Amino acid sequence: MEHRPHKPPPRRHPGHRAARYALFGIMANILLAMTKGIAGVVGHSYALIADAMESGLDIFASLVVLTGLKIAAAPPDADHPYGHGKAEPLASIVVAMGILTAAVMLAAQSIHEILTPHHAPASFTLAVLVAVVAIKEGLYRWLTYAGGRTGSSALVTDAWHQRSDALTSLAAFIGISVALLGGPGFEAADDYAALAACAIIAYNGLRLLRPSLNEIMDAAPNPEIEQEVRKVAQAVEGVQDLDLCNVRKMGFDYFVDLHVCVDGDLPVRAGHAIAHNVKEAIFQSNSHIRDVLIHIEPNE
Repeated sequence: MEHRPHKPPPRRHPGHRAARYALFGIMANILLAMTKGIAGVVGHSYALIADAMESGLDIFASLVVLTGLKIAAAPPDADHPYGHGKAEPLASIVVAMGILTAAVMLAAQSIHEILTPHHAPASFTLAVLVAVVAIKEGLYRWLTYAGGRTGSSALVTDAWHQRSDALTSLAAFIGISVALLGGPGFEAADDYAALAACAIIAYNGLRLLRPSLNEIMDAAPNPEIEQEVRKVAQAVEGVQDLDLCNVRKMGFDYFVDLHVCVDGDLPVRAGHAIAHNVKEAIFQSNSHIRDVLIHIEPNE
């Protein structure tokens, strides 16, 4: 007998809280992009200009994340009975692809600047970069915490986008320092630094792309989720054994398929009651579990 349980009681969707975190990141990136862009132009530093361009992509990435979170938070409807959770990993994929695109574009421009003679950057750009690195690292830590708290892979991806920007700024700081200390002949040092930062950005993009693709492909989530489901189900009275237990993640929530073995001589109503109790126990154990599909089997 298959038993499709009732939905868990309504709760405030974590997507709404995650969206507020993403909105704060957008405002911070707008301010940082403007500051770095102006400082780069006035201070003759392409590394800083490239850094400003990367911050501009951060704004785009955060907007994508915000849109994905808002869609993912929408309740199920007739066309999407399982909800809109896939919008969240899709947003992560778009952001990761944006990071990779930024790495290629900045690398090409860095090579162009290396081959083009230009002035050494101004010393005041170093102070700008110190402030930028500190703010970006703070944003990374804050969004990582927010992603863990809400269970949002898109926020975690956005957090690493902030760190890639911090690494770009750090590389620019090193390159500008070498250009200023080295004097004539070292003007392109900050361009080499920008080129090195592109490799870091590309690495982050590839690293972030994989978990989002896995979620889209319904890869198994953290094994601790399945272990907890099994532990809770086995503790329910009447459950003699468990067979299949599959868990998949959709946005912020999890969907469980579970085969429960009971006494084969039990009447249908008794098996149904056990399935209902298992479902309620699983819902109580984890508020992120959206639905549980239970199949009752006779225990041989």
